[in-house]
Amino acid sequence: MSDTDDEAPGDGSQERAASGAPKSGRAVPNMFSAGEIFERVIASAAEEIDSGKKTLFFSGVTAGFAIVLTFVGHAVGAAFFPDNRFLSSIIYPIGFIYIIMGRYQLYTENTLPPVALVLARRASYPMLMRVWGIVIVGNLVGAALGAYPLAVTEVLSPEAMKAGREFTEKGLEHGWLTVFTKAVFAGWLVAGIVWLDHAAQDTISRLLQVYVIFYTIAAAELYHVITAAADAFFYLFVTGASPVVVFSTYWFPILLGNTVGGVLLFTLVNYARMDDSELSDSSLLSPREMFLSWRGGPDKL
Repeated sequence: MSDTDDEAPGDGSQERAASGAPKSGRAVPNMFSAGEIFERVIASAAEEIDSGKKTLFFSGVTAGFAIVLTFVGHAVGAAFFPDNRFLSSIIYPIGFIYIIMGRYQLYTENTLPPVALVLARRASYPMLMRVWGIVIVGNLVGAALGAYPLAVTEVLSPEAMKAGREFTEKGLEHGWLTVFTKAVFAGWLVAGIVWLDHAAQDTISRLLQVYVIFYTIAAAELYHVITAAADAFFYLFVTGASPVVVFSTYWFPILLGNTVGGVLLFTLVNYARMDDSELSDSSLLSPREMFLSWRGGPDKL
């Protein structure tokens, strides 16, 4: 047997993408190890965190506008099947399919990659806050722009309009702690999409993953922060309720819950599984740079 026959699949430099992340798994060509998935995540995150403000903002606006499709799908489904959450949630994932398959910037989708990059000391905390801040503002602007015409026109049926109002009303009735807890589990699920997306190697697998996980969020009556923003804006435009009450009691605990679920319950657990030797060699940021610099991106991989 020749030396080349003993060589493990995927060991050569030709098996790596331009970013330095693995193109295929080492042991099984169509599967990745946990370390290889993490390496692909941080390679993708490096490109996101290095994006310009204009690109991040308008990508975020597009994602926020597209999430209104999820609101429409959920409202229509709830109008047709008011007593059956499994059927009423059937077209809830439509907006997320547009966003994730189209590679737009969604706040919850960004809880995993940039944080993983920071944990790997390839990007600073100010860079992380920059991405989060710009993306979430863009998402909110897009959600408001999409919700307004739905609230002031007759695009939705009276039954769907009623169902759309009830999304926020139910959240307000649940109270802060319940909403927060539901959002934690939703944040874990959404962050998991990013991990699974970097493990998948074909479009069909990604599509099924997105559909099943976001369908689960709706069917289990969990809360996603940008969908909830569309719910809240629609409710405000229709009812004229107090924005302070709606956002402090309903939307803000969802923001916190999604962030905790996406960061603490997923990213930290998966990073703890990584051995430093599994990550590509690169110059790491110093503790001072981590807190006081605006550094991070492809040059750190």
